[in-house]
Amino acid sequence: MNKEWALTQAAFDRLLDWLDADRLRAGIRYEEIRRRLIKVFIGRGCMAAEDLADETINRVAARIGNVARDYEGDPASYFYGVCQNVHFEYLRKKDVLETREFAAINSVTLRTNLADDCEPEYQCLEACLGHLSNKNRDLVLRYYQEDKQAKIDQRKLQAKELGIAVNALRIRAYRIRLQLERCVLDCLKNDVAE
Repeated sequence: MNKEWALTQAAFDRLLDWLDADRLRAGIRYEEIRRRLIKVFIGRGCMAAEDLADETINRVAARIGNVARDYEGDPASYFYGVCQNVHFEYLRKKDVLETREFAAINSVTLRTNLADDCEPEYQCLEACLGHLSNKNRDLVLRYYQEDKQAKIDQRKLQAKELGIAVNALRIRAYRIRLQLERCVLDCLKNDVAE
């Protein structure tokens, strides 16, 4: 939808005419649909349920000329179909924002945790990473970076740079991880014994 588009009185009147020929019943129907849309968004855990309901209504109103002419059936069903699209867009935007916030929080947390008051697990992991060869340390750290598609792309690139198949890279990373796990467990046992 064009972000510059705003609900005008004429578009709102066409929307009400589509809902019912009687203006009073159309107004009641409009409020009922809006209330249900808000409940749908609340039920899906959306923080801005009213805004999303209004966005749904605005999108329907923006297309009312084409929709009213060809649509058969209960108009409320059309609103709920548009509601699905608005919800999917909300989730995509929310994921992007949460990912950015998570990355920012993690970078602050990581810098904070590097101080002397690090948890024993983290201190042991750091020590065990220090025991690895530079080649193996770089391989495993790089292997476990990124998420989703970026992780897949990163691993393909890493395998190509090493001149091996992705499966061979996976096996190498697994073996290094096992070595690290054993080292961290031993380190933690030693900390408890002391």
